[in-house]
Amino acid sequence: MPSDSLPRRTLVLGGARSGKSAVAEAMFGDDAVRYVATARRDASDADFEHRIAAHRIRRPQSWTVVENQDLVDTLATGAGPTLVDDIGTWLTDRIDAEQAWESPRGTVDTDQLVSAVADYPGRLVVVSPEVGLGVVPATRSGRLFRDEIGVLNQRLAQACDDVLFVIAGLTTRLK
Repeated sequence: MPSDSLPRRTLVLGGARSGKSAVAEAMFGDDAVRYVATARRDASDADFEHRIAAHRIRRPQSWTVVENQDLVDTLATGAGPTLVDDIGTWLTDRIDAEQAWESPRGTVDTDQLVSAVADYPGRLVVVSPEVGLGVVPATRSGRLFRDEIGVLNQRLAQACDDVLFVIAGLTTRLK
């Protein structure tokens, strides 16, 4: 598909291990892409380091990786094809940074992120977890995250031209 016929902004939603990241990565093929990894690395967490390594192996060598939690500024400094993976780790980092796990919902300001996505001038694919398909989390922090990511996903879906849902590796176009 010619690049001028692709949607400019795409939100890829899915649950844990649904295949959402792989679907988002495949949207670019081997084209030069800026891959924005939002996870904060912790060398003492071997499981998380293993997950990061698995993502790295899948990515083409032509991609530029930006490991940066300042997502709003990162989006403001480029216009080329960009893949952000993922909003859930970005939101968790923001809640941590603002020590807002015990704060009222809506404490973390996501307006600038939604605006940065809506205003991004180039091809942008954003990956985010869709939550809330199961039981109510047993902890307050789990419920807070579920509620905050749910509201943020709704806002990002409105800002994007295309919204996909991935479940069991299968993709459904929602918008």
